[in-house]
Amino acid sequence: MADQTLQTLYVSELRDLYSSEQQLVKALPKIVKAVESEELSDAIANHLEETKNQVSRLEQIFESLGETPKGKKCVGMQGILDEGSEVIDDFEGSVLDAGVISAAQRVEHYEIAAYGSVCAYAELLQRSEDLGLLKETLEEEKNADEKLTQLSETINQDALQSSSKRDSDLGRQQAKRETSRSRKTRTAA
Repeated sequence: MADQTLQTLYVSELRDLYSSEQQLVKALPKIVKAVESEELSDAIANHLEETKNQVSRLEQIFESLGETPKGKKCVGMQGILDEGSEVIDDFEGSVLDAGVISAAQRVEHYEIAAYGSVCAYAELLQRSEDLGLLKETLEEEKNADEKLTQLSETINQDALQSSSKRDSDLGRQQAKRETSRSRKTRTAA
C-alpha cells in the first residue's frame, strides 16, 4: 500500500476539494442563468466569486506543501451536480428555484463536511497557515448555506403558491371538460 499517513490523507482530501471547487466554477454560471429569482441568481453569482477565491486558497496551500492540486476527480461532487442538473432539466419557475436551493444546499453540506475534516487535519499537522485559509473557506460555505436557507423561506412559499395555482387551473380545466361531456351525453340521449 501507499504511504498511509495523515499527511497523505490530508493532501488527498485537499485534491478532492480542489476538484470539487473546479467543478463548481464550471457549473455555477449555468445555474445563475437558469433560476428565476433575481435574489437567488445574485446569491449564486456571489458564491461563484467566492468559489474562485477558494480555488486560489487551495492553490496556495498546495504550493506551500510542494504538491500539485491535480490528479483526483471528486465523484461525490460530480454526483451532486448531476442531480442538480436534473432539477434544471425537469422544473421551471419558482419550483425550479426551490429545487436549485435544495441541490445547492447539498453542495454546501458536502463542502462543510469536507472542509471541517481538512481543518482538523491541518490543526493536527500543525499547518497553521493552511488552517487559517481553510477556516476562511469553511465560514464562507456555512454563510452560503445560511443564505440559501433564508432565500428558501420565500422561494419555497412562491413554489407552493405557483403549484396551487397550477393545480387550481388544471382542476377548472378538468371540470369544464366534464361539464362539456355531460352536456354532449344529455344531448345525445
